[in-house]
Amino acid sequence: MTFPPLRDELRGIEPYGAPQLPIDVVPVQLNVNENPYGPSAACIADIAASAAEAAATLNRYPDREFVALREALASYLTRDAVSRLAGARTSTTESSIAPEQVWAANGSNEVMLQLLQAFGGPGRTAVSFAPTYSMYPEYARDTNTRWVAGHRAEDFSLDLDAARDLVKTEQPSVILLPSPNNPTGTALPPEAVGVLCEAAGDEGIVVVDEAYGEFRRSGVPSALELLPSYRNLVVTRTMSKAFAGAGLRLGYLAAAPEICDAIRVVRLPYHLSAVTQAVALAALRHAPELLGKVDELRAERDALVDWLRAEAYDVADSDANFVLFGRFADRHAVWQGLLDRGVLIRETGPDGWLRVSVGTPDEMAAFRAALTDVDGERA
Repeated sequence: MTFPPLRDELRGIEPYGAPQLPIDVVPVQLNVNENPYGPSAACIADIAASAAEAAATLNRYPDREFVALREALASYLTRDAVSRLAGARTSTTESSIAPEQVWAANGSNEVMLQLLQAFGGPGRTAVSFAPTYSMYPEYARDTNTRWVAGHRAEDFSLDLDAARDLVKTEQPSVILLPSPNNPTGTALPPEAVGVLCEAAGDEGIVVVDEAYGEFRRSGVPSALELLPSYRNLVVTRTMSKAFAGAGLRLGYLAAAPEICDAIRVVRLPYHLSAVTQAVALAALRHAPELLGKVDELRAERDALVDWLRAEAYDVADSDANFVLFGRFADRHAVWQGLLDRGVLIRETGPDGWLRVSVGTPDEMAAFRAALTDVDGERA
């Protein structure tokens, strides 16, 4: 027996993780879809004071139901902040979201893992459509859930007939649908969500992962609007991206109360620390400020798409804060060439493609200059 006695299916597997390099070594870091704009001094002060207040009670366990945070998250959704930022018409259905429909955990990664713990497991199947978020099969693996990946069309959209047929054939208990999709940035139309919710029925839940939902283009609706129509629908969000809270590690979902209650069965005791709850509440108090750069980032993204296409690259339509572009005979060489010039992007997605996060105007200028230089060197 080889030590340590790791599960056989885990042997030889490298842990998930994008490269983390010192900022003084690589000054332009555009590989993990962070918001490049940090909080204001006023927001920092509120967070610090809230954390200090929570620290005075650290001898006691936190509120395991995190009632105040669930109320604040429900209020955020109720105010229809996301639809307003996207320029969409205010929805009347989002206002029905109540605290008992909200659940949160340490990042949307833990939210997803809890969903697979509750609704996946031995003898059950999870389905998504490739290319898709690379952590999904790991959630399935870690919960002993069978993993099946269908395929997207050439433009990374879903073939609804093929998707419905796959769901009918595999009868999954969990369907994972990122929208906007990672790594392509593609958003799902509401009819796609509805078709798959109906195909899954009461035997499966449909999880629409809206980690990048705040960045979607004007007129692109949120799946939150469909919650009253489908009790098997779950919509997940995060404070890591548009909220500029990647270091906070707070993800959450909206769903039927019965789904939230089911997750409570598998959650670890007191899984959200008092400090995490306090800091998240402080960040939500500053939501207008933290989300204030979303419009600028969307404009920067659209300008980047236009530039890349003008330079004859293939570019996926993006509703996120990143852009997938290609195609390269040797994408690693391009990635390395950019890194050598102080620009870090992500080598991910289909073969021949690269993904770049949207940063500040100066960062995007550095990326364009570096890519132009790499192209000139390889010509």
